[in-house]
Amino acid sequence: MAILHTEEIRDMTPAERESELEDLETELLNAKAVKAAGGAPEDPGRFKELRRTIARIKTVQREEGDLEDTDEE
Repeated sequence: MAILHTEEIRDMTPAERESELEDLETELLNAKAVKAAGGAPEDPGRFKELRRTIARIKTVQREEGDLEDTDEE
């Protein structure tokens, strides 16, 4: 799965962003499971790339109002 840049993320529809976010979170979870089980990850730098891309998607979603604010009091 390719790492996305902010411009590419902004060009996506909200549904595409949500789908991509789920895929990236699943990939990160699987990579963490391999690491926790004592295995060597194929690309250790991928953890950082995945976390940053997930953060980019969530930031764009928040800016465009795709996410519901759950911290309202």
